[in-house]
Amino acid sequence: MNLAQLLVRAARVFPDRPAVLLGDLPVLNYRELADRTARLAAYLSRTLGLAPGERVAVFMTNHPAYLEVLYASWWAGLVVVPINAKLHPKEVEFILNDAQVAVLLASDDLAAGVQPLLGHVSSLRQVLTPGQPGYELALAGDPLAPVHRAPDDLAWLFYTSGTTGRPKGVMQTHRNLYAMTACYFMDVDEVQADDAIVYAAPMSHGAGMYNFAFVAKAARHVVPASGGFDPAELVALSRSVGRLCMFAAPTMVKRLVEHVAATGAACDGFKTIVYGGGPMYVEDIAGALATMGPRFVQIYGQGESPMSITALSREQLNASANPRWHDRIASVGVAQSLVEVRVVNAEGASVPDGETGEVVVRGEPVMAGYWRNPDASAKALRAGWLWTGDMGAMDGEGFLTLKDRSKDVIISGGSNIYPREVEEVLLQHPGVREVAVIGQSDPEWGEVVVAFVVGVDVSPQALDALCLDHMARFKRPKHYHFVDSLPKNNYGKVPKTMLRELLKKENEKC
Repeated sequence: MNLAQLLVRAARVFPDRPAVLLGDLPVLNYRELADRTARLAAYLSRTLGLAPGERVAVFMTNHPAYLEVLYASWWAGLVVVPINAKLHPKEVEFILNDAQVAVLLASDDLAAGVQPLLGHVSSLRQVLTPGQPGYELALAGDPLAPVHRAPDDLAWLFYTSGTTGRPKGVMQTHRNLYAMTACYFMDVDEVQADDAIVYAAPMSHGAGMYNFAFVAKAARHVVPASGGFDPAELVALSRSVGRLCMFAAPTMVKRLVEHVAATGAACDGFKTIVYGGGPMYVEDIAGALATMGPRFVQIYGQGESPMSITALSREQLNASANPRWHDRIASVGVAQSLVEVRVVNAEGASVPDGETGEVVVRGEPVMAGYWRNPDASAKALRAGWLWTGDMGAMDGEGFLTLKDRSKDVIISGGSNIYPREVEEVLLQHPGVREVAVIGQSDPEWGEVVVAFVVGVDVSPQALDALCLDHMARFKRPKHYHFVDSLPKNNYGKVPKTMLRELLKKENEKC
């Protein structure tokens, strides 16, 4: 049941198919990818002595070596801990310590930033950087046979930002990720041998998780030369590589569509664009369909049920003749094939069609729990159901429309930002007495972070500097509102709804 068997099979049956490309230049075929993977796995297992179940962290920007690093870890029976390349070193340090990481793989553009951490992570044995002499030496030994893993053994330990200011490690098993991959084939898209997934979004997140479907079909994996998202580069790759498939945040989709509309670029090189990770406005997806045609699929998931709660298919998005089409494209689709989805009240009873409640899901892709956090696991997983914290309503045909996020997560550019982690940093300033953070709608990023601050002798510049010293740049507030007091309810809490109303009134004055 080891995920590495996907690569074993692809290399055995289709050894000469191109596997990894940098831009439109082939880097490795499947035989070569599997061979490098097996040799790196041998180094981790034999030379470093890592036992099955130990953790290997991957702190890399998108890189041609990303796949071999992932599969070498599973090949050796280890657990992958992917880390967002945008995170602040202090945030990286917390994850390394909490996961008790044994080996860190860092891309050359990030390696220097993690060197100061080495003395602060007692479990860490070695840092390897693809392309550097130490990494190439690790590939010089004899290959290792894949280590057997049981279906419920841990495979991927994904850290999601925590509402308490500390991220939680989501435990995803080999079974979970196989089920997620099966859902891709059943509910998202068919994959053909000549398809190519392009990693324009971070491989540490959803984009990277879709690798499994393309390895299973021995299809192509494209790392853009830029390493990230550039609309002009993607259009060029669609021409030179062809049959491009990608996962993108709604803000990325909007920028790509705007580029295509402005340049008149042909879209026939794009096969499938899967979007998710944040709200997609009706006018934006309608414009995308009008500009680029029926190439889009929407998915809704969480780290706790990765990419696998609901899907809005290509056919459903393109069915503009349906009298309910406008409502449907505002939804996140219907339950994927290997999960059950309900909308419930606080007691766990299903609410009537059309009424709002909390979205719950159960099924094969749902996580095993949170790493070393039984209390959080028990709160999220109840009687087999994952309580998502998202509020939504379901119609009589099973289409789910999200209404709000009870956890107050802010989704900016496809990245999750939890208000409390920002608030706790801002409260470190000696002049800040109170602070509350909310998201504000933004046409480019979906949402941006806004902070309401009560304090004396505090400037936006000082707060910016504090944020940049303690957390990733993308999490810092884009706007500060200095107020005499924060609105509170009868329980002394600050209702975020009241802050949103206050923000709305301030914006109307401008």
